[in-house]
Amino acid sequence: MTRDFADDVPAVLREVATRPLFVMRLNVKPLQVVGATPGLFRRIGVVPGGSFFGARLAGEVLEGGGDWQTVRGDGTTTLDVRLALRTKGGELIAMSYRGLRQGARDTLERIDRGEAVDPAAYYFRIVPVFETASREHAWLNDILAVGLGYRYADGVMYSVFEVR
Repeated sequence: MTRDFADDVPAVLREVATRPLFVMRLNVKPLQVVGATPGLFRRIGVVPGGSFFGARLAGEVLEGGGDWQTVRGDGTTTLDVRLALRTKGGELIAMSYRGLRQGARDTLERIDRGEAVDPAAYYFRIVPVFETASREHAWLNDILAVGLGYRYADGVMYSVFEVR
């Protein structure tokens, strides 16, 4: 006899609750293509800056961030990103995230060529974490977040949500 454990799951564990954290726009320089290394295809996106805005958090993305991408055989891109954020109040926040951009091969090729592609046509998600010494924003050290992404010709836009 099989047992359905879903009946035992408390209501608070049945859905993920989020609330908006910010929208972030990153400028990205042309990719530095390392190429086919043993086991993977590597490229690096340099982030010269950007901005973010939300009800509880807003400011600029500082120069020097990077996105170490791996491109799988099916065209899916995995992201490994590190950024430095500065709030409007001058506080620094380290933001890192892993991500995944996946879709039909022709859709991913259009994105790589810099074409505008409807974000509903592909899957682009990130999982950010934050570090800061700021007392005002110390709450960021204790949350996880998720983000929905959109790739445009010279950058990326994310809607980022705090997981509650």
